[in-house]
Amino acid sequence: MNTSWVLLIGALLFVWRWARRSGFPSTTRQSAPPVLRSDIRGEEGERRVYEELLDALTWICGENFFLHPGALLLNHAPGTAYPTAEVDHLAITPFGIFLVETKDWTGLIEPGPDSGTLIRTGADGKREARTSPLRQNRSKVAFLRSVLPALWTIEGVGVFASDNCVLSPALPVSVMLREDLRQWLRARQALHAKRCSVPVDVAKAWKAIQSVANTDDTALRKHRERLRVNPKNLPILS
Repeated sequence: MNTSWVLLIGALLFVWRWARRSGFPSTTRQSAPPVLRSDIRGEEGERRVYEELLDALTWICGENFFLHPGALLLNHAPGTAYPTAEVDHLAITPFGIFLVETKDWTGLIEPGPDSGTLIRTGADGKREARTSPLRQNRSKVAFLRSVLPALWTIEGVGVFASDNCVLSPALPVSVMLREDLRQWLRARQALHAKRCSVPVDVAKAWKAIQSVANTDDTALRKHRERLRVNPKNLPILS
């Protein structure tokens, strides 16, 4: 090979390596948001709750239910800064539609100073005020009630996935541990039958929800990025 070509190739390699070390943006690849440890924990907790839901609903309903395989977005406020709301798990059964908010918190969970707040005490004794999963679900439940038949039961549920979590008995019954889901759903089925409530048409309900929902992975990622840029954290208590 001609010496001048060797020198030219060497110079180009030097410039390319220097540009990479200097942090110049790539023209062929876009950097993805960093995967946080909390994200991994959250996804693992959601997987465990999904499996518990699937097992419980199969036991109670046979094949007559729908459980969405993963999170989905409700287009509850078009045109606003936060037009979508994420639902961790959507379960549609003949005895009700349930929006499940999953938390992978550890420690002792107790009622807070108001119905929208919980107090978490960690292993180090530090007490934190955190938003209740029932409060997080409130607007989503209200939205679905506004677009679905009024006679259908629609509820929000808060489920704690971690085995290292203890719940105060003073919490509402719709805030529960993962292993409580089966009996809670069974009790809801019995209550629905006792009240002679109108059964939910599972297929019709899912079709209606699809018209106001988004299950696209890209939309879900963008939604989470918006929330990450503008976190809504509650203060730590003394």
